[in-house]
Amino acid sequence: MKNFGLGLLLVLFAACGENLLKEEKVSIVYNNTKESANSDVFNSQFSLFLHSYYNLKDAFINEQITAIDAAADSLTKLIVVIPIKQVKSDSTQKAAQLLIESILAELKGLKGETDIEEKRKAFQMIGEQLLVLIQTVQYDYEIIYNQYCPMAMENNGATWLSNSADIQNPYLPKTMLECGEVKDTLNFFLK
Repeated sequence: MKNFGLGLLLVLFAACGENLLKEEKVSIVYNNTKESANSDVFNSQFSLFLHSYYNLKDAFINEQITAIDAAADSLTKLIVVIPIKQVKSDSTQKAAQLLIESILAELKGLKGETDIEEKRKAFQMIGEQLLVLIQTVQYDYEIIYNQYCPMAMENNGATWLSNSADIQNPYLPKTMLECGEVKDTLNFFLK
């Protein structure tokens, strides 16, 4: 009887997991082909932070101010616990720490804004600095898509990061949700 119950439970989990994959269309590929340049602890913490950024992006897509602020709070908490000291090079640690401080300042600015368009400006800066941080620490645990829309920010263009190649524009979600392109694929574990 226990085996039947366990089997039924596994079938339910498999069915639920299958539906989640179909609905989200997220293409996360984790590095399991070679040893990471960073520690497992670093990769785990950085992954949590990065996925919190994706939650912030999704909150902008849904234009939910309370969700945007909650995701910004989560990012603030997670970025300060990234174990930068576990990055191998001292100069990389210093550069990463400066980027973290800059991202923290932008997060504070984002939280202080009441207008969603002003929050988007801070989000743009956070994404640009996060891109540089990812490149600096050579985060090689998963593939990240740097996406770009030339129409965003009053036709000045803007980028954002995603864990999916599918375009979901956080700057113009109501008028041009699918406007944009994958500008770059960050895949450090192939190097």
